[in-house]
Amino acid sequence: MISLLKSSKARQYLVVFIVNLTILTTGMSLAWPSPVLVKLRSIETPLHRRITDEEGSWIVSIGSLCITFGLSFLGMLQDCIGRKYCLILTCIPKVLVSILFVFAKDMWMLIFGRAIIGSADFYLLTVVPVYASEIADKDIRGSLGTFLQIFSSLGVVLTMSVGPFVSYTTYSIVFAAMNLFMSIPILFLPDSPFFLYSKGKKDKAIDVLKFLRGSEELAKEEISMYDKSLNNQKIEIKSLLKDRVFLKTLGISIIFGATTQVTGFNAISFYLQTILESTKTNLMPEIASIIISLIQLLASCSSAFVIDRFQRKRMLITSFIGLLLGLIGMGAFFKIRENTQEVTGFMNYLPLISLILVVYCYSAGIGSLFWVVIAELFDGPARAVGVTICIIVTSFGIFLTTKYFATLTTAIGPSMTYWFFGIACAFSALFIYYCVPETKGKSFKEIQMALGAKVGM
Repeated sequence: MISLLKSSKARQYLVVFIVNLTILTTGMSLAWPSPVLVKLRSIETPLHRRITDEEGSWIVSIGSLCITFGLSFLGMLQDCIGRKYCLILTCIPKVLVSILFVFAKDMWMLIFGRAIIGSADFYLLTVVPVYASEIADKDIRGSLGTFLQIFSSLGVVLTMSVGPFVSYTTYSIVFAAMNLFMSIPILFLPDSPFFLYSKGKKDKAIDVLKFLRGSEELAKEEISMYDKSLNNQKIEIKSLLKDRVFLKTLGISIIFGATTQVTGFNAISFYLQTILESTKTNLMPEIASIIISLIQLLASCSSAFVIDRFQRKRMLITSFIGLLLGLIGMGAFFKIRENTQEVTGFMNYLPLISLILVVYCYSAGIGSLFWVVIAELFDGPARAVGVTICIIVTSFGIFLTTKYFATLTTAIGPSMTYWFFGIACAFSALFIYYCVPETKGKSFKEIQMALGAKVGM
């Protein structure tokens, strides 16, 4: 079917579309705690007993903690067996664990399952951006990169639209079926042409590039870029860690990854329905969750249309400023709630408006651009290693914010917690302005030059 498409760009869009089908189930998995934690805490819990808040925080955060320690090993697989087979290996535990959830009756089964499926999801978030960036032309690399956030948001919408309104078992069956069916198309994808060339399979790399670029001339031109990038040398981690440009890029990427977590967005997403219930407004938490998830999907889709028209830095800075305003609104609501027992009028809608602003600005900016930019910042031989290290740090940040969000809220109060995240957003915007290079419309070589690499590299 793919080969029947006449347009080379259409083929690139279809390949990246297929690889991101797995991200749809990742979005479902990331949103899984929002409706499920409420069910696990209720009298009608599917387990032998109701869970505690501490157990709930481990269910939410255990996956990001496990991948923090396991990703350094898993990252090597990308350059050993290739991007495609890493995707296949990642889908297998997702399918098996989602089936386990259907029959789970004990707490250890859920924590074990979330550890495995969370690790698989975070690893998938490492492989897919690398694969997509090596498939796409530089002119459409940005819009194709936003597919990850779009499909993740679509998965969130599915969870929020189904999870709160059906039983735990019914939702688990839906989740398992989606994991199975979304994994099958991966078997029919080509591997990354850059990986094929790096393994000495030049003819196969040219065939894939001819299919993706539409002509043998363009394919050979890209192969010559691969040759310069690889420089006929086997890349070793030790040599990379001595490379000044790589270290600079890695430092920027790690701080950039950390800034995406100090916004508190993931903590808000995982505990969304719980947060909405804590506001004690007249809005139904289940309906509000659907509205917010639809806004997230709309933001992700809109990002795909503008990402190749506007500078990356400008979009990121605007995104952080919008988050700042939304977090100020959330903090203000809970501060006012400290002095009154009942909220009326506009105050009933302030949490929903603030959360919509947070979700929209994150999904339209940071959430879509993060995966694009970190894959663009690294040169070909260093991309898998650099992105992997960056995701390790980012996943640990996700663990800290999701595990201790409830603890921080209890310790300093919800208003101060949201304002703390807001202040972090302001500092993050300044970091993007002064430290992150613009990558829009630039080749990987031009980006490396902007980071200080020599022209003849």
